[in-house]
Amino acid sequence: MSDETPRPVAVVVGGGLAGITAALRLADAGLDVTLLEGRPRLGGLAFSFQRGDLTVDNGQHVYLRCCTGYRWFLDRIDGAHLAPLQDRLDVPVLDVGRAAGPRLGRIRRTGLPVPLHLAGGLAAYPHLSLAEKANVGRAALALGRLDPADPELDRIDFATWLKRHGQSERTVEALWDLVGVATLNATAPNASMALAAKVFKTGLLSEPGAADIGWAAVPLGELHDTLARKALDTAGVRTELRAKVGSLTRTEDGRWSVETAGERLTADTVVLAVPQHETHDLLPAGAVDEPDLLLDIDNAPILNVHVIYDRKVLRRPFFAAIGSPVQWVFDRTHSSGLKGPGQYLAVSQSAAQDEIDLPVAELRERYLPELERLLPAARGAGIRDFFVTRERTATFAPAPGVGRLRPGPRTRAAGLHLSGAWTDTGWPATMEGAVRSGFQAADAALHDLGRPQGHPLQEAA
Repeated sequence: MSDETPRPVAVVVGGGLAGITAALRLADAGLDVTLLEGRPRLGGLAFSFQRGDLTVDNGQHVYLRCCTGYRWFLDRIDGAHLAPLQDRLDVPVLDVGRAAGPRLGRIRRTGLPVPLHLAGGLAAYPHLSLAEKANVGRAALALGRLDPADPELDRIDFATWLKRHGQSERTVEALWDLVGVATLNATAPNASMALAAKVFKTGLLSEPGAADIGWAAVPLGELHDTLARKALDTAGVRTELRAKVGSLTRTEDGRWSVETAGERLTADTVVLAVPQHETHDLLPAGAVDEPDLLLDIDNAPILNVHVIYDRKVLRRPFFAAIGSPVQWVFDRTHSSGLKGPGQYLAVSQSAAQDEIDLPVAELRERYLPELERLLPAARGAGIRDFFVTRERTATFAPAPGVGRLRPGPRTRAAGLHLSGAWTDTGWPATMEGAVRSGFQAADAALHDLGRPQGHPLQEAA
């Protein structure tokens, strides 16, 4: 292509992780890219906001070493050093449901090959009996033989499979749901076995370090907004905020017209990287065979409870709990910029359908005593602040059967592609799934334009 030949023009609608990834990928391939985001910031549902002097993440987000897509994203925005990974998986798990009193255990790995890397940690895990541990080992071996892409697995729920493989209610609570609720945003009875198999097979059985945990040591907005915007600018992407797209139509010459309240853009290719209901409303007639199936992809909420104490009450960076309504607790003191004495804890509650609409006063009455039960140092501590963040549409609901509803990146309309964690990536609704969906849509667009690129990940997305 000569220097005089116009570059293909792309418009990406949506500035979450999926849209940012697609825009960077298209720009890196030499396209003229505009990214349109209706909010006043980038980052989608993984963002930060100001509360007085605090910088608050809307929710606690983590990733795993096996999340190669999100790790690429961090590298691409020059942010990997700001979201470090554990050297080795180590999850403190506090059981406060025992009649004998609270007991701390740990989920750990060693450097041994799979599956031996988890054997020592499982043997020492105090929250399961010897028989339960043996059954976990047998179930893990059976899980390792599954193909998460098998459509039959999407037709059953995770709990049914676990019961068939001898897992007790205690084992589900103390191990499978401990991990599964946080990664799937659903309890085992409400989770597709296909998505559960993807999480556990990839995270626990692919390589020894796959499940090592990483999280942002800075506010999410510094990564997904500030650094992402800098990377987009450097790549030559034009980014427009507060630019909600109202319509998407074909032009007479077969290109695409994308209209916001302020302008109309013409593009050779468009990536829709917005939630499924918004996508449904923007899709031109005939773009997908059964557009109403997108409306059948339900959403699942996540609740975060934020507590600022007047003194330090937790020595660890995070822990998980069983025998308690509390799921996971993270220390956000440093990343939030909290001034003066005290400690800021964020309680992350996934699959929060029963609590998402409860009044703050009721949540305060429920969670402050639980934190005191979990953390003796919190007893008698002063509460400097207590507030709640709610994401009612945090993820798509990973219910059995959802796999048949999730579309791939291509539509029947040439030059129009779909992206978002809710599309068919094979992953649940995670930051990893969002980034991979951006890869898929951009790569499909580039292929259709006759400009295919080598994939940046070592494995297939």
